[in-house]
Amino acid sequence: MTKFSDLALDPRVLKAVAEAGYETPTPIQAQAIPHALQGKDVLGIAQTGTGKTASFTLPMITLLGQGRAKARMPRSLVLAPTRELAAQVAENFDVYAKYTKLTKALLIGGVSFGEQDKLIDRGVDVLIATPGRLLDHHERGKLLLTGVQIMVVDEADRMLDMGFIPDIERIFSLTPFTRQTFFYSATMAPEIERITNTFLSGAVKVEVARQATASLTIEQKLIQFTPSRKDRSFAEKRAVLRALIRAEGESCTNAIIFCNRKMDVDVVSKSLKQHGFNASPIHGDLDQSVRTKTLDGFRDGSVHLLVASDVAARGLDIPAVSHVFNFDAPSHPEDYVHRIGRTGRAGRLGKAYTIAVPSDEKYINAIEALVKQPIPRGEVPEGALEGASDQPERAREERSSSSSRSRGGRGPRERGAREDKPVVAAVAVAAVETAVEAPVVAEAPTRPERAERPRREDRSDDRRAEGRSSEARSTEGRGEHRHEHRAEPRSEGRGESRNEPRNDNRHEPRRDDRRGEGRGDDRRDYRGGRDNGERVVGMGDHMPDFLMRSFAITTSTADEPEDAPATGTEG
Repeated sequence: MTKFSDLALDPRVLKAVAEAGYETPTPIQAQAIPHALQGKDVLGIAQTGTGKTASFTLPMITLLGQGRAKARMPRSLVLAPTRELAAQVAENFDVYAKYTKLTKALLIGGVSFGEQDKLIDRGVDVLIATPGRLLDHHERGKLLLTGVQIMVVDEADRMLDMGFIPDIERIFSLTPFTRQTFFYSATMAPEIERITNTFLSGAVKVEVARQATASLTIEQKLIQFTPSRKDRSFAEKRAVLRALIRAEGESCTNAIIFCNRKMDVDVVSKSLKQHGFNASPIHGDLDQSVRTKTLDGFRDGSVHLLVASDVAARGLDIPAVSHVFNFDAPSHPEDYVHRIGRTGRAGRLGKAYTIAVPSDEKYINAIEALVKQPIPRGEVPEGALEGASDQPERAREERSSSSSRSRGGRGPRERGAREDKPVVAAVAVAAVETAVEAPVVAEAPTRPERAERPRREDRSDDRRAEGRSSEARSTEGRGEHRHEHRAEPRSEGRGESRNEPRNDNRHEPRRDDRRGEGRGDDRRDYRGGRDNGERVVGMGDHMPDFLMRSFAITTSTADEPEDAPATGTEG
């Protein structure tokens, strides 16, 4: 059996490894370290939890043992997709390089540039970074990559997906082509493996076990159920999750719960806390200080349940994780392998549960096609869905806000308008009754201007104004109605209405008069039944002469009344 002492590592490195409690290398370490020490490019593919980080950290420390770093020019570079994974690599470096004089710098987001600039200015042997922060330092002129001798891409499949390829290509273009390159990952899709050929030169492929497979120390279960209603699916999944955790009892010493969306991470964490569980969320939108504190609390046991997005799915080494719960089936099948790989590490036993609903069937089929075996089915714990009819918090908030809108109308403005309607209707009825008792001269059916709706705070004033305008109309109707003076009351009425609300005098009388004209009591107005016996002309107070005459005028009609029939013959 191969031991670390057989791998030609630096004696200082061997001493640190022995103090860490390791004597026998894992298969990926035993196969990759000799090739790395010979200066070859390595493409390493192995299951999660098999020691891939040490397989490139140990030869790096040995190869960098001779030499000295220059200011702003690191001698090696390690790229990681997440801040947590980059910090974990830095911790491994501290453990294995503690007897050497090698220096390191960690460049991740969420940390001030000032402290990182100080480390770079002093010169570092190992630079561990995420792509975004690394490029930020380079664009600021604080970092040169022309002195990189060894370059490592951890979780290469994620680093080479469509989101990272432009950054990776640019970073590689900044490094010398004589560098030595290591690519490591637990999964490597064929299309991603083809891309690696552009970055690796004569690489040695080290594949331990079949890629995209889970460790045999992990017991997997798929919990499928059909929600009672589509809008209750989220709440019932939370109920199933709580039942599974309770069913595991004391065997569930700690667990990571994975959700597909950051929003769901917060909701599930809050729900677990409300039901008495010790849970904390972690996802990319949280401040780095909060993420670090939460992860440290999970490691030391102060946090029992870690509700996470896929930011915690890759590379995080927390050996004592007993359970993994996939609250959502991952949309990418490779993520399933990485998620459940957080448990069952370093030979320990672990359990992984995946909760699925009928809409997740396509994701489950893709996962089973990737791992080339069906996921064992499990049963929903008895009584898990009882009392799970409560709506999710977000749906409940939306329902309460919509119900408040429905009770009070669509908004304050509409609500005020609805409250005004009974008052306006009452005033209109009073105006119509007044018009019936005191006939009013019918006005021309001109199109009324658009009225402004009265405001809520002026309703009492509008009622008083309506009463005054109704009295004015009744007084007008009792006066004399000779045609030659018919325009004068109208002009006076318009003059008086300037002090009144616009919609009261200019529009309400016309509306009331038209309503009165449709009533049977006022039909006498069109039959000569008025006090003076005159017929009402519906074209206004003054009739133009040309409308009352024939086209061929034979006699003078200047002295004839305006409503008298025209005389003459047509030419």
